[in-house]
Amino acid sequence: MALKFLVVDDSVTMRRIVANSLKTIGYDAFVEAGDGREALSKLSGDGSINFIITDWNMPDVSGLDLVKSVRSNDKLCKIPILMVTTRGLKDDIVEALQAKVNNYIVKPFTPQILREKIDQILASA
Repeated sequence: MALKFLVVDDSVTMRRIVANSLKTIGYDAFVEAGDGREALSKLSGDGSINFIITDWNMPDVSGLDLVKSVRSNDKLCKIPILMVTTRGLKDDIVEALQAKVNNYIVKPFTPQILREKIDQILASA
């Protein structure tokens, strides 16, 4: 099954970086959202999105709130979530893991790191 990613970040530049990194490592199916609210509306569609990469710090609905919403929804709760954020404090990572993100990357990152984290998530699924 081909993966279709939802890339969520309020920074257009960061969404481009993630999208280009995904292309570099061989994934070309993705949609983008500028915040958690937009992401939730894209997730409530046809069920074709099967991997979420989200930032934490966003207006309206944060990445952490997005994770909690996805995890509490019976139809979405199994979708793997990778958080890519500038928040690198241990307490932040613990909070994200408690909210049930599958893995966590602190910006900046390389396509190789992105591939490793995606592979780790898929291997444990």
